[in-house]
Amino acid sequence: MKIYTKTGDKGDTGLTDGSRTLKSDLRIIAYGDVDEANSHIGLIISHFKGNSIFNDLERILLDIQHDLFVIGAELANPKNMKDDKMLVKKEMITNIESYIDKLESDLAPISYFILPGGTTESSLLHICRTVIRRAERSTVALSNEQKINQDILVYLNRLSDLLFVLARVTNKRQNCIDIPWKLK
Repeated sequence: MKIYTKTGDKGDTGLTDGSRTLKSDLRIIAYGDVDEANSHIGLIISHFKGNSIFNDLERILLDIQHDLFVIGAELANPKNMKDDKMLVKKEMITNIESYIDKLESDLAPISYFILPGGTTESSLLHICRTVIRRAERSTVALSNEQKINQDILVYLNRLSDLLFVLARVTNKRQNCIDIPWKLK
């Protein structure tokens, strides 16, 4: 089977329910943003490879990649609105919250904004966090026009929090201090 189908050459694409829509449709934008975030996470994982201080974080990010595929699949099917058909489950959100709670317990509390950056890995996690926030915004826009599983919005919101925590943990494990933002 060839990778190219030529069916989208005029600016439309197929959804998993068999319908077609423009590539500029909010549904396509939302799952495209989720796909982009997933690719960024793959890049972060490639930077973690071979460094044992990141083994647990690598496993967490691999779980998230699987979750993001599930979210993309659900967003790609406008007819998944029956409870028994919804792919994104509350347990996925609970898992993210558990990761946050566990990782945050090793961090000093902060009462100020920090600048995105530090180590390369932390910087990549901050980039991914902002892409997830864009995915959340595009999914909110979609939800204002079409019915979607609201657990997707909660998951994306929690995921941006987790990525922030992961960025801080990554800096800490590499002895890099988070840089506080200062009003000049």
